[in-house]
Amino acid sequence: MQTSESTIGIVGAGIGGLVAAIALRRAGHDVVVFEQAKQFARVGADINLTPNAVRALDGLGVGDAARVTAARPSHRISRTYDSGEETSRLEMADSAEQRYGAPQLTIHRADLLAALADMFPAERVALGKRAETIAADGQGVTLSFSDGTSARVGALIGADGIHSGVRTAMFGAESPRFTGIVAYRAVVPAERVAGVPNLGAFTKWWGPNPQSQIVTFPLNRGKDIFIFATTPQDTWHLESWTAPGSVDELREQYVAYHPEARALLDACDTVLKTALYERDPMPAWAQGRMALLGDAAHPMLPFMAQGAGMAIEDAVVLSRHLDGVAMADIPAALQAYQTARIERASQVQLGSRGNNWLREGGNADWVYAYDAWAVPLGVPAQGAVAAATA
Repeated sequence: MQTSESTIGIVGAGIGGLVAAIALRRAGHDVVVFEQAKQFARVGADINLTPNAVRALDGLGVGDAARVTAARPSHRISRTYDSGEETSRLEMADSAEQRYGAPQLTIHRADLLAALADMFPAERVALGKRAETIAADGQGVTLSFSDGTSARVGALIGADGIHSGVRTAMFGAESPRFTGIVAYRAVVPAERVAGVPNLGAFTKWWGPNPQSQIVTFPLNRGKDIFIFATTPQDTWHLESWTAPGSVDELREQYVAYHPEARALLDACDTVLKTALYERDPMPAWAQGRMALLGDAAHPMLPFMAQGAGMAIEDAVVLSRHLDGVAMADIPAALQAYQTARIERASQVQLGSRGNNWLREGGNADWVYAYDAWAVPLGVPAQGAVAAATA
């Protein structure tokens, strides 16, 4: 694949990487995406796109395609794990669209990736490219891949996840930390649990400790219900999208939960299980002609459901900082992008770790009302610190 020092390279063809590729190309840049997988496959989890993420996708022109298979949760509900007491309820769907300019959507990650891939030239995505070495200098970045090939680009964006090789090349090796938490994922047909209330809502059952919870929300326009449950466990360290878990173990972990929550678990035939890892917030994401976005910069626990949303916001704000920028001015533009994004993403990262957001009411505006297409360039997001700790 032809590249040059006028090309912006992106490592990682996940959600953040593809959003950045589309947005940077729309901003007039030549873009190439390097992806280590040899082909796109339908793996991964179902994800929650809150209004801040959907509005960013709408501005990119991909929102309509995402809506084709997505569900629109009616509410965001918090309930106490054993009594079932409802401690907060936010209207979503049309109410969120009126308040924030976009609804909440729940969708399979593969469906969103397919919608994004349709908007970026396939010939500019290089599959099977695992970067072994990444070396930057004053004029660009050279990548050497495990297949013996190499590429030279004028700037490089690391969108390669929690185990980011670009991050390591920039700041040195540092391993993600196991949190002591595992997550179970399952999907059940809505008709199988038709007697359970609030199936059309995003419902979070808050457990006896910050690591224990059950989250459910509709998928496939409400035909299915996605179940995401977390619990402390030190004996399972495997981080995997596809590793099978035990349905019996899943049910045993939540025997103290309300009958309505357990009814959803009783309907599960199969479950996937993964260990959860994280890193601490970083003091910097940009260095010379390289910068990070998404999980490469700020991997976070899923308790605020903002992992995909932060990556999408990063990508849009990055593209705005690089719009019309000559390659010689890329380093300064990447520093301005970092300034605009690092405080907000770090506060969401810490808020996700604390897992107390919207447990008992509260204002979601500081997260949901953020408009990646309109926030000032090179300026930290306002109000994030106070809201995250409230």
